[in-house]
Order: sequence, then C-alpha cells, then structure tokens
Amino acid sequence: MPVEKLPFKKQISYACGMIGWSIMTNIIIVMLPYFYLPPSNSGLIPFVPQLLLFGVLNIMSVIAASGRLVDAVFDPFIASLSDKSHNPKGRRVPFMKWAILPAVIFCGLTFCPLVKAESLHNAFWLTFTLICFFMSVTAYIIPYNALLPELTDTAAEKVKLSSFQQVGFVIGIIIAALVNNYADLVQKYFNVPNRDIAVQYTIWGLCVFAGLVMLIPVIALDESKYMVSKKPSHLPVLQAIRKTFSQRNFKYYLISDFSYYMALSIISSGLLYFVTVLLRLPESMGGLLMLTMVLGSLIFYPFINYVSKKYGKKPLVLISFGILSLIFAMIYFLGRFPVSAKVQVYTLVLCAAFPLAALGILPNAILAEIAEKDANATGENREGMFFAVKYLFVKLGQTLGIALFAFLTVYGKDPGHDLGLRLNGICGFVLCLIAFIFFTRFREKKPQVRKVGG
Repeated sequence: MPVEKLPFKKQISYACGMIGWSIMTNIIIVMLPYFYLPPSNSGLIPFVPQLLLFGVLNIMSVIAASGRLVDAVFDPFIASLSDKSHNPKGRRVPFMKWAILPAVIFCGLTFCPLVKAESLHNAFWLTFTLICFFMSVTAYIIPYNALLPELTDTAAEKVKLSSFQQVGFVIGIIIAALVNNYADLVQKYFNVPNRDIAVQYTIWGLCVFAGLVMLIPVIALDESKYMVSKKPSHLPVLQAIRKTFSQRNFKYYLISDFSYYMALSIISSGLLYFVTVLLRLPESMGGLLMLTMVLGSLIFYPFINYVSKKYGKKPLVLISFGILSLIFAMIYFLGRFPVSAKVQVYTLVLCAAFPLAALGILPNAILAEIAEKDANATGENREGMFFAVKYLFVKLGQTLGIALFAFLTVYGKDPGHDLGLRLNGICGFVLCLIAFIFFTRFREKKPQVRKVGG
C-alpha cells in the first residue's frame, strides 16, 4: 500500500508532464513531413530532396527510421537504469528532471535546417537532431510512465490516473496541431513575411512552453511519499527484457499497440495533406479539426471509465479498432463523396472521437495491470521495463508510420496527383484490422459484478 494516496492536485500535476512531452512529440509527427516535404500549394519550400535509396525508400523515410531505431536501443537501457536506481530522491523523477532541457533544444533544432533550400546537408542535420531529441525525450517518457503503476493501488485508480494522463496527451495534441494557426498570428502581429521563419519561431516557443510544463511533476511529486512500491529490480537488462517478453498477454498487447500507433502516425502525418490536397481546404483547418476531434473524445471519458469497470476494457478496445479501420478506409475516398469537403472531414473527425478516447485511456491502464501482476508474481518491480518495451514498439510504429507515409508521397502528394495520400488510408485500414485480430487473443479477467440483494 502507498504511504499516502495520491491527492487530486498531485494527479493533475502528474498529467501535466504528459502535456509537455505530447506537445513536442506531436510537433515532430504532425509537422516534420509537412515542413521538409511540403505540398506545392503550402507556401513552404522543400528542404530535403525527394531521392529514392535502393529504388524504394525516399530520404525522409530513412531519416525518420534512423532516429527512432537508435532511440529504440536506448529505451530499455534507460528503463533498466531507472528500475535499478537507488537514488534517495527516487527511481523516476531524477531522470525526468535532467531530460527536459536537451529535449527542448533538439526539438527546436529539428526545424532549423542548415541550408535554406533542398540539400543533403539538411538530411544529415535532421538525422542528428532527431536522434538526439528522441533519446532525450525517452529519458523523460520511460520513467514518467513507470510512475503510473507505482502511484496507484487498484485497477480503478489506474484507469482514473490514465484518464488524466490521456487528457494531458490530447491537450498536447491540440497545441501541436495548431502550429500553422500560431504561425499565422506570428506573421500577422510580428511582421514576419517568411512562412518558414514564422513556423520556426512558433515551434521554438512551443518547445520552451512544453519544457516548463514537464517540470511540474518533477517539482510536485515526492516519490518517497506516494510510491506503492520502492523495491528496485536487480535483473540485468537483457534478462529483464526476456522476462518481460515472456508474458503471453503482453505479446498480444504489443502487436496491437504497434499496429495502432503505426496507423495513428499515418493519419497524424497526413492530416494537413488530407485537408489541403484531397479536400482543397486551407491548412489552418488542420488545427481546428484536431481540436474538434480531441474535444469530442473528452465527452466519452466518463462513459469509458464506467463501461470498463462494468464490462472490462477488452470489448471497448476491440470496438475502437473496428471503428478506426472503417475511418481509414473512408480516407481513400475523401474529396469524392457527393457532399461538401467540410461535411466529409468533420464526419470523419467526429466518428474518430470515441475510438481515440478509448485507445488513449485504456492501453496504459491495461499495461499497468500487467506490470503489477508480474511484480506480485516475481517480486521484481520492472514497471520501467514494461513501459520501455511498450514505447519501443510505439516508437517503432510511429517511425514506420511516418516512413510509410513519406514513402507513399512518391506516388502523389499534390492536387490532381494524390494517389500516394489515398493509399495511406488503405494502409491504415489494414493496420487497424491487424490490431483488432491480435487483441482478440488478449485474455482479460472479467470484472467482478456485485449482485444486489444476495
């Protein structure tokens, strides 16, 4: 049992950390392809050439993959250090504190190309800054998420804290999705004629804000006061990884999570293209659509908390994968339905609200229960390793999603030549279907329903 229950204001403080790193990671996901490989009607200039390597992969795909692959190796290393830490100030918070500044710096530098034109020098610079950013933000994210099962004691508490966490995440998505809207204001009120520079100023400002928000849980949380368990793991890193993978449920969880995040990365990277190219709407609509979708998802949070307690988490996850697969299939036909462009896109956005809410709240709560069950069975607290492996697969999924999106742009990303964008919808449909199929194999313990009147 924890020394003290985590009070409400501390739960909010914990969720603030999610806002910060969500802003920066979603800036990378949403703006990276659009900034470096913009469509012809965007007002931006391309900074990396559309060259194919081995006749298959374009440069942006390779850059995105290289940054995440290096980070993927770094994830279990940070998790192992955190799990085994004997720092008197805590196993998690000290890592989070020192990760913030480099994450802010390298996120901003990612959007500062060395040459103001198409150049391979920009490709090499982008690879370097992405690797440094992903490694820095990982040193925050892995210990941060490992706190979830350590700050809560029951399944209901885990779902509740995960809900607050997800609210923080979606706030970060909203802020990141409005980059172009903020850039409009920078150009208007600060007299910045160059669109690229306005976007850069905006991103630097958001990175600094994100770093300040990430400091809140570092300052507010006292691990010694609220931790459920403080027993460090003594397993070597490779043995800890092997034992983590030995969990049957965890394997099916990982495959589904990987497929989902790969699909989500496709739609996040492609949103501005879908809006401006397939629907011929202004790019400022992208942020408004993301805002609508996220606010719509918040409406379902109480419903999801209630239903998951009564019927379990698995049915909600499966329904969400099914709805998302249909939404992705509809992307292929955007701009071709016999209704206005705004009706088409707002219909998709509102339909996506429920699955994004469910898949935002429930997976972390499910994983916290898996980690807790393993700790009870083995006596080793390896929460950091479970979340490290999860985020390894999340990052691989996001990387391959961005890489796949960038690769398919070769087949068309401009008005009148848009096949590559439409093919991304088909890929997202297949990925969500895979996630659905594998999660049917997940075994969930049925929630206990109290009988009234004996």
